Amino acid sequence: MAQPTNTFDSYDAVGIREDLSDIITNISPEETPFYTKCRKTTASNTLVEWQTDALRASAANAHIEGDDTAADAATATSRLNNRTQIFKNAVTVPDTDEGLDKAGRAAEIAYQTLKIAKEQKLDIEKALFASNAKVGGSATVARELAGAPAWLTSNTDFGANEGADPTGDGTDTRTDETTTLIAFSQARFDGVMQSIWENGGNPDTVYLSAFQMNVALGFTGNNNQRSSVQAGDERVVKSLAVYVTPWGTIEFMPSRENRSRDVFIMQDDMWEVATLRPTKNIELAKTGDATKRQVVTELTLCAKNEAANGGVFDNTTS
Repeated sequence: MAQPTNTFDSYDAVGIREDLSDIITNISPEETPFYTKCRKTTASNTLVEWQTDALRASAANAHIEGDDTAADAATATSRLNNRTQIFKNAVTVPDTDEGLDKAGRAAEIAYQTLKIAKEQKLDIEKALFASNAKVGGSATVARELAGAPAWLTSNTDFGANEGADPTGDGTDTRTDETTTLIAFSQARFDGVMQSIWENGGNPDTVYLSAFQMNVALGFTGNNNQRSSVQAGDERVVKSLAVYVTPWGTIEFMPSRENRSRDVFIMQDDMWEVATLRPTKNIELAKTGDATKRQVVTELTLCAKNEAANGGVFDNTTS
């Protein structure tokens, strides 16, 4: 078929109004599972301190009648600390924006401020998982918090060449294996779970990347029946929401902000986020024909007792 001669179609027309949706679609992930599950407390100093302790090993305990009582040897608690870190993001929008009719948002400054607040929360999650040592800071150096890997020493599985645990007080980081990475496996995972149990921990969440989650889906045992077709709606169900071991029941939670080579096995109530300054949206002073706002949070991570947690490190990622 062909158009009749001199047909004036939409390609010839001038002044057709644009069809721009009034909805802005953003699928970027904003979940922060570890930050969300950590216990929350308030800090009153940029140096946040806490104490840990442990019982001695069990021993034979029998005494004769009438024997004098001697005091047992006592050990002092361990005093640990971490530094608060300032997370700050800002946005500047020219005041001309106030007169513009925009699709998807009434005010650009409000939209952009909400966006950077969500981005900052992802930055916090990344810092909590980061293999980073604490930094005291100075007039020219920013304070930095020590992330979870800097505390884990009691229950870890890692590469046998360069791989090494940190000191465990937040002053240094894990040493990554560089020669030979090891595939994440059920045997390695169960070994760390057993070690945590032997140390008195009761972990409840595993944080791991999508790649390592796919490995975990292949764990064998009673849970190998998790792939099934539901009668009626014919849905295929494949999940590993809860994994039952002799050392406890634990939930697998995929996380986007921890390194794929690291798998964290955590007792969430043994981690605490101490906040010195809660997240606040602050209007900055005008210095010209623009509006400025900043979003600021200051907090740190407290490893209340690292022996209740563990990690499988130096895993292959492809």
